[in-house]
Amino acid sequence: MPARKTAQKSLKLAPVLDLNEASALHGRLTELKGSPVVIDASAVERSGALCVQVLIAARNAWERDKLSFTFGKVSDAFRKTTQLIGVNIDPLMAKEN
Repeated sequence: MPARKTAQKSLKLAPVLDLNEASALHGRLTELKGSPVVIDASAVERSGALCVQVLIAARNAWERDKLSFTFGKVSDAFRKTTQLIGVNIDPLMAKEN
């Protein structure tokens, strides 16, 4: 029986990814479980390490499920935060065709 193709979903991140946002982010990601996901971090102005951890944990879960988890767009602020905490998101960026 062929595998069923699941529609790709997207998640636009809040401008402020702080401690208060971490739980809400986890909840939104949980709702998307089972589908390929593209993360839009283009509006992020501030990002804390905990929210980046939530995103990395989600990426690991999607990888275990053999589903795509990529970042479509990221703001400079989001990219700088990930670099400061030692996370390289370049391999997770969506490839343009």
